[in-house]
Amino acid sequence: MIHFFSENFIFEEPSSFTDPFRYIPHPAVRKAAAEVIELIEGSRELSADFAEGKMLGVLVCKDAESKTVGYIAAFSGNIGGRSIIDGFVPPIYDLLAPDGVFKIKEADISQINTTIKELTSSEEYVSCHERLSQSIRRRDEVLAEFRERMSASKAERTRLRGEGLRQEDEQRLIRESQFEKAELKRQKVSLQEDVDIAQKQMNNLLERVNALKKKRASMSDELQDWIFKQYVVHDGTGRESSIADIFAELKLIPPGGTGECAAPKLLEYAYRNGLVPMAMGEFWYGKASETAVRMHGHFYPSCTSKCGPLLGYMLTGLPSQPSNDTTKQYTPEYYVIHEDDQIVVAEKASGVPSVPGLDGRVSLQEMLEKQYGHTIHAVHRLDMDTSGVILFAKTHEAAVCLRKQFEEHSIQKTYVARLTPVSGRVYSETTPPSYRWAPPPAARGVARFLNTPSPISASGALIELPLAADYDERPRQKVDFMQGKPALTEYEIISNNPDGTTDILFRPVTGRTHQLRVHSAHPLGLGRPIVGDLLYGGWSIDYPACQDDQNKKEAQTTRLHLHALSISFRHPSTDETLTFSSKSLCYK
Repeated sequence: MIHFFSENFIFEEPSSFTDPFRYIPHPAVRKAAAEVIELIEGSRELSADFAEGKMLGVLVCKDAESKTVGYIAAFSGNIGGRSIIDGFVPPIYDLLAPDGVFKIKEADISQINTTIKELTSSEEYVSCHERLSQSIRRRDEVLAEFRERMSASKAERTRLRGEGLRQEDEQRLIRESQFEKAELKRQKVSLQEDVDIAQKQMNNLLERVNALKKKRASMSDELQDWIFKQYVVHDGTGRESSIADIFAELKLIPPGGTGECAAPKLLEYAYRNGLVPMAMGEFWYGKASETAVRMHGHFYPSCTSKCGPLLGYMLTGLPSQPSNDTTKQYTPEYYVIHEDDQIVVAEKASGVPSVPGLDGRVSLQEMLEKQYGHTIHAVHRLDMDTSGVILFAKTHEAAVCLRKQFEEHSIQKTYVARLTPVSGRVYSETTPPSYRWAPPPAARGVARFLNTPSPISASGALIELPLAADYDERPRQKVDFMQGKPALTEYEIISNNPDGTTDILFRPVTGRTHQLRVHSAHPLGLGRPIVGDLLYGGWSIDYPACQDDQNKKEAQTTRLHLHALSISFRHPSTDETLTFSSKSLCYK
């Protein structure tokens, strides 16, 4: 099952194992992923099966006996109804085995579904449902018509009384009113009896359907519990536990599909077969996703809802990355551009949190509070990985004023970013200078050219993609046309570089979380992730952005190439419009 690299491939062993939730793919991982893609594209059947889009993974490992380095590959879930395919590791537990317990129990549940469908489509059920509907409709129509007649009779009685009546005529009108009320009551009772009879017949059938549904739910729950008890995994120390027990220990319920992702499949196969895990990566193959950012040939972190607790267990015993040590001391980089008695405008480096978080890192807000000796108010944020200009308030009143400006979208911000090359093409210094990348065509209805001036340019372009939190993949965001909040970004291309990257200016009209990163990476946006974006595909297989280069510093090769370039706002005291710009272009 292990695939070995060619003899001329130079492998440098990493000092620690991959953090699956925040990693730069090792060169060997990129090479292994490229070979897996070649394997798929070399088979008409596999390329067709994977074409709709699938997350795959590779694990670079060393044979414990021969010490030979190679890799194993896996895919999430199943492909074309198959869980076992030559060249890929098998599932931790094969749910698709035709004679397995899962298939037998699944067949029992499917039979209940068939029985429910047969019952609800039977002549008796359809006839009873129609009879009930007709009874209700007749009751409502008859009563509505009778109430209209009563209303007309009441109006006539009112008219007659207005003209003056003899006593015997008044008594007649009273009897007439009493009769109508009594008749309405009698009709209500009679018509409701017909409805009740039909409803009782319908309820008898519904009780049978609901009993079957309840049995199905119980069987499904039992089957799900049984499945997670069959998924027994190991960690780097040799311990073993079931997924059910791992999640129970954390007082969590495993989501459906837990254990079917590529990463746990790879690790478990390695543990069971004497392979030493060295580096891992997961990448997307095939058609791009319409919601979450997933593009062909790009690496992405493992899912958090399923793999968070599971990999947390399975990685125990493997040498962890230094980035996992949240208490590690470091020297944060920032400097103050401007400050007065109301505001502070600062510039921070990539890796510095804007405000206090849960990871133990000292935030820029805390550093400023230490510097000035009093409370500093955050009025907006930059992602930890984003560098550049950020605004704070020194007083509560100034904070209220500035936050209102943000809410009204009157504060203007510009960012500069470097986008990865077009997926599937490798660029070099020999790329013809006449080639220029252009954004997606306006016909897609998402990125369209503007004719109105903007702070960026007189003819920029606009991306409109509504965003929502991806609760199963926190902290990632996704495009959601049903429940997402409006998100608009203006942009202008600065240059197309010889290596295929593109430098671009952004002006966010709205300020949604990860807006620029998603609008860059999503195929309905620019379809070009920002270089170094660990969440949204900033590393690809065919063009390893920020390639490992011994002549570069680690900070240069790992950072997100997104930089807050300038900010314009009204001063909370003087109401003067101020603009502050970055002193550097740290995205390069």
